[in-house]
Amino acid sequence: MKQLDERTRQMYEDCGISPQVLALGEEVLAELSPRFARIDEIAEYNQLKVLASMRKNRVSETHFAATTGYGYNDDGRDTLEKVYADTFHTEDALVRSQITCGTHALNLALSSNLRPGDELLSPVGRPYDTLEEVIGIRESMGSLKEYGISYRQVDLLPDGSFDYENIAKAITPRTKLATIQRSKGYASRPTLSVEQIGELIAFLKKCKPDLICMVDNCYGEFVQTKEPSDVGADMIVGSLIKNPGGGLAPAGGYICGRRTCVEQAARRLTSPGLGREVGASLGTNPAFYQGFFLAPTVTAGAEKGAIFAASLYERLGFSVHPSAATPRYDIIQAINLDTPERLKAFCLGIQSAAPVDSYVTPEPWAMPGYDDEVIMAAGAFVQGSSIELSADGPLRPPYTVFFQGGITWYHAKYGILMSLQKLVDAGFKL
Repeated sequence: MKQLDERTRQMYEDCGISPQVLALGEEVLAELSPRFARIDEIAEYNQLKVLASMRKNRVSETHFAATTGYGYNDDGRDTLEKVYADTFHTEDALVRSQITCGTHALNLALSSNLRPGDELLSPVGRPYDTLEEVIGIRESMGSLKEYGISYRQVDLLPDGSFDYENIAKAITPRTKLATIQRSKGYASRPTLSVEQIGELIAFLKKCKPDLICMVDNCYGEFVQTKEPSDVGADMIVGSLIKNPGGGLAPAGGYICGRRTCVEQAARRLTSPGLGREVGASLGTNPAFYQGFFLAPTVTAGAEKGAIFAASLYERLGFSVHPSAATPRYDIIQAINLDTPERLKAFCLGIQSAAPVDSYVTPEPWAMPGYDDEVIMAAGAFVQGSSIELSADGPLRPPYTVFFQGGITWYHAKYGILMSLQKLVDAGFKL
């Protein structure tokens, strides 16, 4: 990796990074060139995969036109869904701005494919915090539990592997759908690779061939050359303000998978009898197309940022998940900061590095869908976009911060350096 020139060093100093912090960062980066080269290889493959899908579906300027009202005959919207389906190698896709977030997309996929009396199984332990109210683990109005859908989970083994023996015992005639969370959420367990997910799905299908396997794909898209849909997932689900939106999508979510599963979701999103035929694009198509086109390289930059953060903070003695040398399957980096003061300082650094609202001081608050107060730093062009530079964490021991994003690698790098700078300013000794 090339040395910084003096003008760039001075610019970092002008932007608030001390020579000591910058020198440590450059020392860490010098060892990461082979990892970064491999990330670039994956990004190149995925870029061609997206491009091939767009060419196959003859994307044209006419597909960028806006529709209003019912959104009948929105060819741009319908073609975009074909692009997603072809990229992720699925029969069908639902890609809509009316899907408000990743949790909404997951709820839509679950509630549309489950019926009263069915049981939902999580073979990978407790799901992400916001799904607890969707399922009814925490009581909430409108949960799956209220509709007579039961839930069962099998925790991962202490080494992070699947508990196949108890998974087999947990599957009953009522088990209709298995939900598999690819990323770690607010947990310290490993993120699952596509290969691991494929092994789990094969086992589940062997136990019950008609079991629907849904993968929460958030934060994992384009990190590998394959997606869970390539290894047997009936549905993959995610948010457009994470990886696949490329930082340009202003809202939205997707569900890709088997045609019958996706059609069920479309009818729940709108109405029986209407399904996917309605839902105006309201001028979002250009950002959806261009964001998806950029997504492989944007994701690569965010992944480099995560590896840099892991390497830097591990060198300083912090516990990080995954570790710096561990293969990576999503863009999230967890760092145990041990005290609430360090958690707040880290988030202040990320906020200070933002292009939007850099002057704001993030404070913990009772965020909807979470059991603990959460501190969140995100000076983003799109509100809440976690493919943009962001960090957040619940105020509970061991005061873990979850860092992710960066539309460009250089912004991710600066944000990580600034997070350390704020720790140093608060008294942490290098």
